[in-house]
Amino acid sequence: MFDRLRSLEDEFIGLEARLSDPDLANDQAKMREVSRRYKDLTPVVDCIRRYHARSADAEAARELLTVASEAERPALRDELAANEAAIAELEEELRVLLLPKDRNDGRSVIMEIRGAEGGDEANLFAGDLFDMYRAYASANRWSVDMLSQDLSDLGGVNLVTMLIKGETAWSKLKFEGGTHRVQRVPVTESSGRIHTSSATVLVLPEAEEVEVQIDDKDLDVDVYRSSGAGGQSVNTTDSAVRITHRPTGVVVTMQDERSQIQNRARAMVVLRARLLKLAEDEQAAAQSVERRSQVGSGGRGEKIRTYNFKENRLTDHRIGFTIYRLQDVLAGDLDEVVDALAADERARQLAGSE
Repeated sequence: MFDRLRSLEDEFIGLEARLSDPDLANDQAKMREVSRRYKDLTPVVDCIRRYHARSADAEAARELLTVASEAERPALRDELAANEAAIAELEEELRVLLLPKDRNDGRSVIMEIRGAEGGDEANLFAGDLFDMYRAYASANRWSVDMLSQDLSDLGGVNLVTMLIKGETAWSKLKFEGGTHRVQRVPVTESSGRIHTSSATVLVLPEAEEVEVQIDDKDLDVDVYRSSGAGGQSVNTTDSAVRITHRPTGVVVTMQDERSQIQNRARAMVVLRARLLKLAEDEQAAAQSVERRSQVGSGGRGEKIRTYNFKENRLTDHRIGFTIYRLQDVLAGDLDEVVDALAADERARQLAGSE
């Protein structure tokens, strides 16, 4: 490990020198690459330097103990013990920092939420999840750009698509993709009977244009008149856009904007993200043919999480994690759940590396 630490320190020093080179500013792509790597290495090198400092202090205390008087020894032993404890903590911190980075960390997120099984109640629950993620985004100071939204007749959500921009958006929201199950008495239920319904959440990293090359010749672009709930015309121009990527069969539609150009631009953002995920899924499938997609069929049996209103309980079935603060979570206080999932991921990575 120590050879790797020295190598990372050397790389960091080299990056500092490159960032001070005025010629680098002339190549914006290279500038972004160097800056991103420098930013990634900064907490690692900071930890390495604290580790070196503590190690030097511990070594100095050991040397002093060999020549110290009896009166001086207790204080030196305490100092040595404190430094050794700090070194152990820093070694653990380094092990975590040196774990492979998620290649999508730092990206913005495209999130799609839709009602699944349960009719009107499923759409109402999808609306609750929509509100929850917007509140969580606000708490993290992320920006939310609505790409499209199709609301249900009772005020729920048939399907919403939003772009969430923030430095930590992917690292925190990547765990949210899957089928979310709700157990509660629906507002449409007069007998007070608890129903089980579900909504699906799809989480995609936003793709940059340079990462996903799309040939216009591979696209079928259809335009049509936007319509609202009940088929009422939203506007009188053919501004809605449907883009079909022929090689993959991926279809994206956008109609919320009044401009055909705006709807096409938004559709291309979602299309690039879908194609990036498709490429990543194909790569993962080559490594594990049993890998399942995030959403599956949206069935209640495929749940990743259950929201039980009667017990004020949220359970994440992937890690067996339960808390009894459901209303707080739905209000956007998701950190305890996200932190538990992140800790589980780190533990699995550490176990694999060992």
